[in-house]
Amino acid sequence: MISLEGQLAIITGGAGGIGEGICEVFCKAGATVVIWDINEGDSKTAKQISSKKGEIFYQKVDITSPDSVQKAVSEIIKNHKKIDILINNAGVIRDRSFLKMEKEEWDTVIEVNLNALFVVCKAVVPHMKEMGYGRIISSSSINGFQGAFGQTNYAASKAAVSGFTRALCKELGRNGITVNAVAPGLIKSKMSATIAKEIIEAKIKEIPVGRIGTPEDIGYTYLFLASKEAGFINGITLHANGGVMPT
Repeated sequence: MISLEGQLAIITGGAGGIGEGICEVFCKAGATVVIWDINEGDSKTAKQISSKKGEIFYQKVDITSPDSVQKAVSEIIKNHKKIDILINNAGVIRDRSFLKMEKEEWDTVIEVNLNALFVVCKAVVPHMKEMGYGRIISSSSINGFQGAFGQTNYAASKAAVSGFTRALCKELGRNGITVNAVAPGLIKSKMSATIAKEIIEAKIKEIPVGRIGTPEDIGYTYLFLASKEAGFINGITLHANGGVMPT
């Protein structure tokens, strides 16, 4: 298994779903994991994972707030001296057909799914540059490429993540920092649990591997891109969807 021994990884939105899967995989690989989430109750995820294996702790962070993010980064640097890996996983959905969509629903999705990447990377990148090493991996989506009914806000935000990734990698590669993205397909999570059963079943029939993905599946995808061994992979969006071809 790929080792992350001695490395520190921040995982935004790490308290549940795909984020929790990433945390579990990274802890097994030996990383010190920091969960960033907004809900105090989400600290229980860190306790559950640490009871199995790995060093993991929770910080209450609003990733849309520069002050909140900078405070958390400063605390990490003070106590751990470095940040090796940043996983921009946190995201929200506010699905509604376009003509019924409210401006607030558009703004919320763009703020959390896209603008927060700017805020978080601005705080973390200087420390990676100083160290001469880093892995930044952000969450895109298959729907950022193929779209989905009622998701103009979400699809736009996730397509933008891939564009952000391709541009930022050109600025940071010379500093030993790679920037990539992962575009999951249908994954078992709180988000997918809100979809009607018959729709889920129809979507699974379209997946060549014949099943819905798991948070662990995506966790191992992130693990590969976060590894030192993936140092020549930069600026890509890696699709993890069981073989569904995005249009």
